Amino acid sequence: MESTAQYWKPVWEALEHYWMPACKKRQDAGPISGTLHLAQAQSNRGPRGRKRDFADAERLVKRLVAQELTLSFVPDHEQRLWRTVTRKRYQLTRARVRLRNQLESLLEEAHIKLSSLVSDLLGASGRRMLRALADGETNSAAVAALADKQLRATQAQLRDALGACSQLDSVYRRLLKMTLEELQFLDHQVSGLDQEIANLLTHYQGAVRRLAEVPGLGVDSAQQIIAEVGATAATFPSPKHLSSWVGVCPGDEESAGISQGHRSPKGNRNMRRILNQCANAAAKAKGTIFEIVYRRLV
Repeated sequence: MESTAQYWKPVWEALEHYWMPACKKRQDAGPISGTLHLAQAQSNRGPRGRKRDFADAERLVKRLVAQELTLSFVPDHEQRLWRTVTRKRYQLTRARVRLRNQLESLLEEAHIKLSSLVSDLLGASGRRMLRALADGETNSAAVAALADKQLRATQAQLRDALGACSQLDSVYRRLLKMTLEELQFLDHQVSGLDQEIANLLTHYQGAVRRLAEVPGLGVDSAQQIIAEVGATAATFPSPKHLSSWVGVCPGDEESAGISQGHRSPKGNRNMRRILNQCANAAAKAKGTIFEIVYRRLV
């Protein structure tokens, strides 16, 4: 079957649910009976101008037997659920960051210079002051008094930054209230997905804890890594195979003894993103081998 995007997934799941068990139960079933393969389309390209279904199917079988196809890694049903939940949580996190940036832009447009004094607009102090602005408070001193005493900014600085609230247009107040409600809704959804992935990985809490102990990683990143590669990464015969699948090993393009380039493969973009973020965090972890190596390379 030829397919693009996500359209192969329902067919794969139907074959996995009905066809595979039937093949394995046959009397003449072999060790690889009922095995499903997902090949990358690029590895089965035919000559230009010779596109026919029968010829494509014949070429597909021949290349599979000759091990010339580039096969993709499709995890089992349980791990696919992990991936779905963790990737959805990442999408919601990105949406939350986007909303926060829009909130800061809205405040700047309304001449509320709160972001220059409060490092976290969505912290406890920031939310209280923003909620007061959205509810119609016009006294800058009353809004500034809602900040925590531990805040570095003084009351005079906060009053100066909030001076425009006395003349703040009602449209800005309504937009601010809508943004805060959206953020609250996203926070509620993210916390629900956190609980969902924790329930799905109940039997693998030991693996999550061991992975989270690595400098630069935490529970969230450990859950995402396990969702992408599996609890034991048993699909990959060696660390080199795993590195190649992720796309973090340099290429080796050489012709006539001359190196043409060391471009890395595209690999799994979700794993590359997670590892890049963890590497940045590990390089900032004080006293770790990652920080020492990073400083030496810099």
